[in-house]
Amino acid sequence: MVMSLVLKKDKKVICTTRCLDPPIELPQELSLTCEISKNKTYSLSKFPQFSLIPDPYNLHEKSEWGKFLNYLCKYEKVALINFEQYKFYILPPALASTSSPVNVAYNIDNTGSVDTRPRDCESGSHLEECGGTNTVEDHKCSRAEETCNEFQSQVPPKNFIRADPSYLKTLGQAHSGWIFGGIAELVDNSKDAKATKMDIFVDIIPLKKSGKDVPMLSLIDDGQGMNHDEVMKMVSFGHKQSDKVDKDHIGKFGVGFKTGAMRLGRDVLVLTQTTNSRSLAFLSQSLNEGKDNIEIPVVSYCRQGQRMEVDLSMQSEALAKYNLKAIKNFSPFNKYLIGEKAALFGTGTGTQIYIWNLDEWGSKYCLEWHDGLKGGSSFHQGDIVIRSKRTRSRQGQISQKVPLDYSLRAYLEIIFLVPRMKISVQRTLVKSRPLSKFLTQTVIETGDILGRPVELILGFSQLEWERANCGMFLYWHGRLIEAYKRVGGMAHSADVGRGVIGVVDLTTLMDDEDGRVWVHNNKQGFQDSEQYACLEQWLGRKADEYWDINFDALKLNKENCVFKPDHEWVQCDKCRKWRILPTDFDSRKLPLQWFCFMEPFKGQCAYSEQKMAPGIVNVSTKRSGYACLLKDSSDEKVEGVMKTSGTDDKLINHENTKFPALKRLRKGQLKN
Repeated sequence: MVMSLVLKKDKKVICTTRCLDPPIELPQELSLTCEISKNKTYSLSKFPQFSLIPDPYNLHEKSEWGKFLNYLCKYEKVALINFEQYKFYILPPALASTSSPVNVAYNIDNTGSVDTRPRDCESGSHLEECGGTNTVEDHKCSRAEETCNEFQSQVPPKNFIRADPSYLKTLGQAHSGWIFGGIAELVDNSKDAKATKMDIFVDIIPLKKSGKDVPMLSLIDDGQGMNHDEVMKMVSFGHKQSDKVDKDHIGKFGVGFKTGAMRLGRDVLVLTQTTNSRSLAFLSQSLNEGKDNIEIPVVSYCRQGQRMEVDLSMQSEALAKYNLKAIKNFSPFNKYLIGEKAALFGTGTGTQIYIWNLDEWGSKYCLEWHDGLKGGSSFHQGDIVIRSKRTRSRQGQISQKVPLDYSLRAYLEIIFLVPRMKISVQRTLVKSRPLSKFLTQTVIETGDILGRPVELILGFSQLEWERANCGMFLYWHGRLIEAYKRVGGMAHSADVGRGVIGVVDLTTLMDDEDGRVWVHNNKQGFQDSEQYACLEQWLGRKADEYWDINFDALKLNKENCVFKPDHEWVQCDKCRKWRILPTDFDSRKLPLQWFCFMEPFKGQCAYSEQKMAPGIVNVSTKRSGYACLLKDSSDEKVEGVMKTSGTDDKLINHENTKFPALKRLRKGQLKN
């Protein structure tokens, strides 16, 4: 376990450090209680220890760390920290420098019997001791061993989490409904790393053990890369969220890499490089088969130009060799292939992710891929698609032409509100399509939801109109969370709002000041919250107003005008069977209680319930204004009626219209 820890003295920061394998979870800050003479302590080397490595935030902290260690070495002191029932003793290093790590011994319940009564402070900086001389009996080695054993027996039992390898499969379930959600997590990480370009492609590689040729998904970026600590944070199961507020940063939960990679395949290798380091990490279900706990091999190197040496401050040489051997045995990578992939970095930085043993769909893979035509033809570009080509279910949607649901290229075109990173799929560039810039009749609506400002861009898209699509595209931190969300009248009619697209970023609304965010950890939806409920209502009102003003020309001169449905039915109050009313019958003449023997059915309850014949739909020639056309109606006639067949026909006016006749529709053709 690696923790970040700020060491203080008299409320002044000495240095930020990394704490390796502490006995308990420590707070972010610890303050020195005092310093005691080394010769006044007994056999601290017998106590369990952990390491403290300097990680200075600036040059001042680096200088203070050097002064602190010089003081301990010069005066043979041991720094004492009291925390809960523990006492921590920072031991002086063999060589004091601004980068020297130190060992920290610890005991519990003052087992060490060190007298820490305060005494007069000596002159000097805030790093100097604030404790005085103590009188402590000298202890022999035998007494030290007894005390150590006594300490070990008094340590309370601890509960540690054990992660069974099956948990890796569980992680992948976060994106079980849509595999592109897993790829999106890895794209998010590249964007957060300030990458300017990213390549996503599938290659065929041979496996060493089976000898089979299998596909391997590769994701390569030129971002900042990750050092050892950042790699460990990436492969760990959750980590502390940063207190820094960055509206352009997408990662929030610390699980995106694991859930995304394990959804795509069983095994993943990460090769990353910064300006002064290079690291390998291997997250594998194959490696962990039959084990009781998850093992994640990580190897880190110090980088000086093109020269690489094992970083012994992060792991021992033996551990590095063991981890590297495990990677070679359980992956297609040997030292030559690793060197070949590392050469792709050149002198720059970045991260490479390789995933194999891809998720399967029946006897094939969930993903299928094809390269683009040579010559850069715009008619046939390389793509990675979901084999099922299934359209995701959305309320009110009937269209099956939603390419972003199964085409990675179409999804990446609009994944970011303000696309900056160049993304290639199967080695052909994805042409970004920021939605707000591809709309006509655009309007910008601003509002206030729960005291937070929201800006909505509404417009008409000819492309989406041809596909019979519409809805809102909801972004968060510039990343698409929900697409084609129907609101207002869109959710209840296939034609209402057709072609109308809304674009809105909800970062301000969905992020709370206490660090909580109202977004699912798979970033494919928003949580059920007051913010989201109010947002839906506001979006519905704005979308309906836009549709009424710009497209819907249907106007009624009178209120309470009844719209005639395609069929009118009545239910018998005795047998509870449904009967179809004739087209020329006024349903308002029916009594409150109606039975089968009454008009207009004049039958018996024993008769079978009526059903429409398969493949036949009766469509009224005039679908609205039914009540206005009745002779005894005082309502005025409707000015215009819009067809609902999904075409772009203009409004039609009917003059001297009698009761609307019905036409029979069979297999899509109207017949008189």
